[in-house]
Amino acid sequence: MSQSVALHLSTGLHGKTIDKDQLDSTVEQYAKYHDLHGGDEEFRKSNYSDLVKKYYDLVTTFTEYHWGQSFHFAPRWHGETLRESIKRFEHFIALQLGLKKGMKVLDVGCGIGGPLREIARFSSTEITGLNNNADQISRGKELISLAGLSEQCNFIEGDFMNMPFPDNTFDAAYAIEDTIHAPDVLGAYREIYRVQKPGQYFALDELCLTDKFDPNNTKHRDIKAEIELGCGLPDVRSTRECIQAIKDAGFEVIFAKDLAEDSDCPWYHEIDPGHFSLKSIISTSRVGHLLTRAIVGTLEFLRIAPKGCNRLFSILQTASHGLLTGSREQIFTVTFFVLGQKPHKESEI
Repeated sequence: MSQSVALHLSTGLHGKTIDKDQLDSTVEQYAKYHDLHGGDEEFRKSNYSDLVKKYYDLVTTFTEYHWGQSFHFAPRWHGETLRESIKRFEHFIALQLGLKKGMKVLDVGCGIGGPLREIARFSSTEITGLNNNADQISRGKELISLAGLSEQCNFIEGDFMNMPFPDNTFDAAYAIEDTIHAPDVLGAYREIYRVQKPGQYFALDELCLTDKFDPNNTKHRDIKAEIELGCGLPDVRSTRECIQAIKDAGFEVIFAKDLAEDSDCPWYHEIDPGHFSLKSIISTSRVGHLLTRAIVGTLEFLRIAPKGCNRLFSILQTASHGLLTGSREQIFTVTFFVLGQKPHKESEI
């Protein structure tokens, strides 16, 4: 496993929009947005579009290879595979929204369309995916064509802070770990509110800090900085801030819960070096990480792999460490779910 992961890291990790000769400089530019490399929150927020684009240009192909076509986490039951838990969670979202055939649905920040395709099949709805990354849209169109869903699903290139849709367009909307990239989450939620029809539902799955996060705790701040670097985030908001922003955008909050609290087994088993399985012995263990780093470093030294691969592998490891440590210490959750409803009669916000 480590050998195959290392080879993919070295030869196919970066997106089609990044030339191999530009990989190292792109990684450096991306890293400099973050606190751990001299950046700060204000710098990230003012350049959020470039920050997020660079992040997904760098990690999309590897994420698809290593994690699957749905770029998100999910609560997990014992005996359930990672893929099964992700599909079940996507079905849960469709059920919470009350999706039915004929409804027009918006997927905010759709990635390469893994959830979009699964929810479209499950609900028989028409789904539009909004994404600001042309490389991901291109890959997403390939995948919906292969799935025979081109008549039911489509992609639009655009920014969720300024959506290219008229008011009251969609019967439902969802955002799965995407508005985490927003420089102003209230602005993002207001745009979602604007394009939804009155009386309809919005489902949000968000990465958030919990009430146990202490901004005066140096270790907690370092974990937050690791998550921001590893996940391409301008900031990480708390669950309370998230709920308040949804309310301020005009939605009525129907349901809000950290679904990790009821998960039978931790979502992070797949990236936990301490979790024992035949797969994890090699792929996620400390030995596996060291072996992968050694292989990537050797391929880069021999110029088989482009310069910058090792630095990018370090960023991916930083993501795993921050997500894992933050979740174990319960200062962070990857599955904060909120269901909001746009009132049938809109009031002035």
